Amino acid sequence: MKIIILDTETTGNKQEDRICQLSYLVLNEDLEIEEIHNELVKPPIPISYEAMAVHHITNEMVEDKPQIKFTNSYKRLKELNSPENIIVIHNSEFDLEMLRKEGFNPFFKLIDTFRVLKHILPNGKFGLQYNRYALGLYKKEKDICKKYNITINAHDALGDVVVLYLLFEYILKNHNLTYEELIKLTQKPILYDKFYQGKYKFEKIVDVIVKDPDYIEYMLSLEDLDKDLKHSIKTHLENLDIPIEFRFNIGKYKGMLIEDVAEIDMQYLSWAYHNMKMGKWMREKIGKILNKV
Repeated sequence: MKIIILDTETTGNKQEDRICQLSYLVLNEDLEIEEIHNELVKPPIPISYEAMAVHHITNEMVEDKPQIKFTNSYKRLKELNSPENIIVIHNSEFDLEMLRKEGFNPFFKLIDTFRVLKHILPNGKFGLQYNRYALGLYKKEKDICKKYNITINAHDALGDVVVLYLLFEYILKNHNLTYEELIKLTQKPILYDKFYQGKYKFEKIVDVIVKDPDYIEYMLSLEDLDKDLKHSIKTHLENLDIPIEFRFNIGKYKGMLIEDVAEIDMQYLSWAYHNMKMGKWMREKIGKILNKV
């Protein structure tokens, strides 16, 4: 079994962007580095200025480089591409998608250290560079580079690979986890307590379920909804121990709970049920109230 620690640098982070640097280490089961691969490649589109500002790779630097499929690094990665081997990536979805654009279909077992950290440090921070300092990994970089004759530049893929190698080693040793356990953690859905983007950024999912069920219903209808967010919303819904607040958003009783409207104007509630545009959940709730009458 071989372990591949991998990172890429790209022309940007949009759908059309491609790889401009491929870097990875090949380890044995004892975490000893056996191979070092690091190549700049010529992408089919220009590197964006935003990307240059991060990794400092310019179009001039890759102008005379081969396309990725002709590099030794890419060819060797294809040789290693087997379910017998493990690939370790931090936030793997991005890098694997970039590799797929280059015709590379991964068959490795996957360990995503970003996902692993979310499980073992649920209240922590998960960025690679943050943990480089927070966990003291930077103190070991010089020794690793000296031992294996590695030269790195700030923010490039090989530098990130060295940090990722040290993070992977740290997780194994300090959390007493096996390779198989890390693979399972990578596959395990992550349970979020809050939204981290969108209309209710940083608000608790439970609070949003209660106060805006229409939004939750809409989110669950999205085919491309993040699988971890979907899992989190469904889990919080199943374990909800307080009633959801269904309120009218428009009309005569705007802002009022449907239960309060039922006490003063059942006729309006019936009219709203048959004529007003509303979410499926709210219509079902009103239907139950009307059926009790």
